[in-house]
Amino acid sequence: MPLLSPPPQADWIAQRSELEQWLAELPAGAVLGLDTEFMRRNTFYPQLALLQLGLNGRYALVDPLAFDIGTALQPLESANVITLMHSASEDLETLSPWLPQGPRVLFDTQIAAALVGMGLGLSYRALVAELVGAELDKGETRSDWLQRPLTASQRDYATLDVVYLESIHQQLTTRLAQRDRTAWHAEDCERLKRKSCSRESDPQPQQAYRGAAEWPREQQARLRRILLWRDATARLLDKPRPWLLEDALALNIAQQPPKRLDELEQRTAGQRALRSQQRAELFELLQPAVTSEEIANTSSIPPIPQGKAKQALAEMKQYVDTLATQLDLPAGLLCSRRVMEEFVVTAQWPDALEGWRREVLFDRLTALLPS
Repeated sequence: MPLLSPPPQADWIAQRSELEQWLAELPAGAVLGLDTEFMRRNTFYPQLALLQLGLNGRYALVDPLAFDIGTALQPLESANVITLMHSASEDLETLSPWLPQGPRVLFDTQIAAALVGMGLGLSYRALVAELVGAELDKGETRSDWLQRPLTASQRDYATLDVVYLESIHQQLTTRLAQRDRTAWHAEDCERLKRKSCSRESDPQPQQAYRGAAEWPREQQARLRRILLWRDATARLLDKPRPWLLEDALALNIAQQPPKRLDELEQRTAGQRALRSQQRAELFELLQPAVTSEEIANTSSIPPIPQGKAKQALAEMKQYVDTLATQLDLPAGLLCSRRVMEEFVVTAQWPDALEGWRREVLFDRLTALLPS
């Protein structure tokens, strides 16, 4: 199928009553295509700039800059509506102020494509080309979606992002059923919703910094203190975390706390969102000594596997790769290397491997743990 020319016309919705009316007409069992355009260049939170909807050949472009969406998206919380999205994580995060739990029934086409053997992280453009035979123009990918009015090209681009979702859904649903992976897909979509819609900060952010795994526990606890402050302040100011404190600086300060405020000012010069008030807060934060309670509340950073653990990791990876080939799945979807590393050094079954992955992996991976 060639690219639709001209692209279908979409209703332009700039009033809440119009959006409520459009969604109120959803029939039971509706399969609703949904996408967003958002901007996140200089903010912590993504800024919703456009919401695209598609249902049975009818399309809408919703302008969230023109009105307060409020509770208008509540129909998506119904079990009678299937919401189709592609690679939904950032869209769900963007929509979380209005859909805190995400849509009740999510069908992520990227996850479905991976589960039916089409590859990991397949783009919407590639999926459309493969399943529909249409070639999408991605010329507006980096557009300024907060500008008004949108250009005709932007509107066409945004509309086409939902035009083919229904056809893709039909084909992927059939393929999932043929492979008996419908339940696997639903489970992974639920996991994606929980992760993407959560607006809570990570209580143990230091664990992402593997290079600090060999640090003394006191320094790891101080790093956690700094990272928690950075996250809370970034949210309060709605600024990207690195604008307050880049990772390298956070690590450096955790190891060598400044003794004077002017020293901190010198070492953090150039941080775009770190003003005098924030520097003063950070300096005060660093003054108290790390307590034994703080150390106890700081989870250890998993070390890079060495020795027997490294050998066990290699055996686990070989097993996962072999099993993934047998199941016609991307190995990274079945079990990522990072998750394997976590398991081999902690011997604690990772949350990321619960559900259907536990059923196919637990016995063998557990048996490969170093003794």
